Amino acid sequence: MKKYNFNAGPSMLPREVIENTAKQILDFNGNGLSLMEISHRAKYFQPVVDEAVALIKELLDIPEGYSVIFLGGGASLQFTQIPANFLIKKAGYVNTGTWAKKALKEAKLYGEVVEVASSADKNFTYVPHNYEIPSDLDYLHITTNNTIYGTELRKDIDAPVPLIADMSSDIMSRPVDVSKYIAIYGGAQKNMAMAGVTFVILKDDMLGKTPRELPTMLNYTTHVDKGSMFNTPPVVPIYSLMETMRWVKAQGGVKEMDRRAKERAKIVYDEIDRNKLFRGTVAEEDRSLMNICFVMNDEYKELEAPFFEFATERGMVGIKGHRSVGGFRASCYNAQTIEGVNALVKAMKDFEAQH
Repeated sequence: MKKYNFNAGPSMLPREVIENTAKQILDFNGNGLSLMEISHRAKYFQPVVDEAVALIKELLDIPEGYSVIFLGGGASLQFTQIPANFLIKKAGYVNTGTWAKKALKEAKLYGEVVEVASSADKNFTYVPHNYEIPSDLDYLHITTNNTIYGTELRKDIDAPVPLIADMSSDIMSRPVDVSKYIAIYGGAQKNMAMAGVTFVILKDDMLGKTPRELPTMLNYTTHVDKGSMFNTPPVVPIYSLMETMRWVKAQGGVKEMDRRAKERAKIVYDEIDRNKLFRGTVAEEDRSLMNICFVMNDEYKELEAPFFEFATERGMVGIKGHRSVGGFRASCYNAQTIEGVNALVKAMKDFEAQH
């Protein structure tokens, strides 16, 4: 039976990325050594890092004066590293869910933090808009996509202060005006690579301004100066990232990823809105194109477990909602196919026909 991968992360990768990475794990570029065992300082691995950085800069049209680095620790470590490097007196955070709350909590260890806006009043089912941004902030931090609750901010906001974004789950799914940000970061295991590597895009002239003495590994300058090679980087995930960036470019770049994301999401949301059994959980204008969250209508609540079993038997993988919210979640990252979303919709229609 064919499987359709809707996992929220680690998530689906293009098949050719998996196959090409697997070949290099057996024998990296014909050198007789596995990609898993080569030195990160070997002359034949440096081109992988260089190409990965160049492709990210090309695909996102990153202007001069920005660096791209690869780190470990996931976005969760960045929740600490961002304020360590950028919070001098006061930072502002927009609270749109679990990950934004965690980032806000870590920032409080470094200075004054204000919650500029929040959607907690409606259980994070919308994205705050038209809120006032204090002009005395060192930076404003936003989380562009909420994987758990299924909301997304799909355009770059205008801010009177430096802007920082956690784009873990929607990077490379749409064009981004990088010039509006001093830092963009995220775990790469959604749209960019297998799990294990974190990307950080940094505006160079904003580094080194914090008055505090930083641990060497927390200082962004350490990693920018060493080209992500200060310590051993996650070699295999970086290679898979390079292969994924090649795939995105070959498919038509982020504009094409944006078009596909909208097409996939429309297919699923149209069925959610049509089907008597289901309803969406997010304000329509803020629905995520990456993580499509829905539940059974109240009168059909008892069918939640049967539908999950039914869909699983049809090959759907990873559609159960996050444990904190329940229901269902169809994650449609860049590698997801129209075939996959059509298979999910058919399962929804067939289940409706039985009830």
